[in-house]
Amino acid sequence: MRTGELRRDFLKAFWKELRVVWPILSVLIFAQLGLGMLIGLREGWAVSDATYFTFVTGLTIGYGDLVPAHLGTRVMAIMIGFSGSLLTGLIAAVGVRALQGATGGEAR
Repeated sequence: MRTGELRRDFLKAFWKELRVVWPILSVLIFAQLGLGMLIGLREGWAVSDATYFTFVTGLTIGYGDLVPAHLGTRVMAIMIGFSGSLLTGLIAAVGVRALQGATGGEAR
């Protein structure tokens, strides 16, 4: 199989699988952003800083340049971290499933 054909098959399978899990992905993303905005409001951050904090924490990178100071916002940050791990795992699972479908290694 040619590389271009494999790439096309993978992307087609990826979007097909993504449509299946899209409701779960969207709930996770909106929950993270909602928590991030609550944290930003409580901490007095700009919306852009709260959004940045949400994605950095959700991807479990955690640079530490924005740190919540209150106990409640720290608990919410932990929730963002957990849901970010779920989001990352779900996207990885979709990618693996799409690769299996594109290469013919699909489980039956």
